[in-house]
Amino acid sequence: MSGISSASPLAEGLRRALPIVLGYLPVGFAFGVLAVKNNISPSLAVAMSVLMFSGSGQFVFAGMWGAGASALSIIAAVFIVNLRYLLQSAAESPWLTGLPRMQRFLLGLGLTDETFAVHVTAFQNGWQRSLTTLFVCNHTAQLGWVSGAAIGAFCGELVSDVKPLGLDYALTAMFLALLVPQCVSRLHVLVALFTTVLSISLKAAGMTQWNIAVATVLGASLGTWLLLRKARCEGAPCDLAANGHTPTRNSAANMGTACTEEAE
Repeated sequence: MSGISSASPLAEGLRRALPIVLGYLPVGFAFGVLAVKNNISPSLAVAMSVLMFSGSGQFVFAGMWGAGASALSIIAAVFIVNLRYLLQSAAESPWLTGLPRMQRFLLGLGLTDETFAVHVTAFQNGWQRSLTTLFVCNHTAQLGWVSGAAIGAFCGELVSDVKPLGLDYALTAMFLALLVPQCVSRLHVLVALFTTVLSISLKAAGMTQWNIAVATVLGASLGTWLLLRKARCEGAPCDLAANGHTPTRNSAANMGTACTEEAE
């Protein structure tokens, strides 16, 4: 993803949301079908997509609801599945320095794995913050998710199984499409391959869905260790910001003052 775009903030937000919407429509459709099949009314399925907007959390909710799990178990499971948003919010927050609390709250409501990936990648590539782009991307992505869920919930009876249509693979394909542009160096490729192989190995060894979280943490730790080791070998201080991880305090402060034009 290019860090500098000549497109208007509105067009940039739509451009950034397009691949996400293409992934959300079929996956949202699959959720709508699954929700109805698990005795969740179509209107409630759509309301969940509007108010909850958590793909994996909604799938967990629908599956456990259909299995007759207790409310406490469902709440606990969804909470654990969505814990990653705390880390993503913390990682993205330095680039939102200087914004009013309400605007940061509203941006947080639109945070998903996919919007986090496209926004942080743009920030790391030197993109100058635009609230219009951020909000347009987030809301367009959610509109795609809600639309897919609504179609699946109200028309899902026409489809008995989404797997023959390949809809269950749409989310995986979308993550691959988001991952490839971020592999801009041998270190990124190495970490991506290590994490993928480790996740598959843990799954094959019998681990539950925690294989993804464990592999992600270990892969990120490996990348950080290799980066620090390389800096020590070169005798230079390791500046993670210079490697596109996080902005420095000064750069964040500069963004906070230079990019408040749309916050006003």
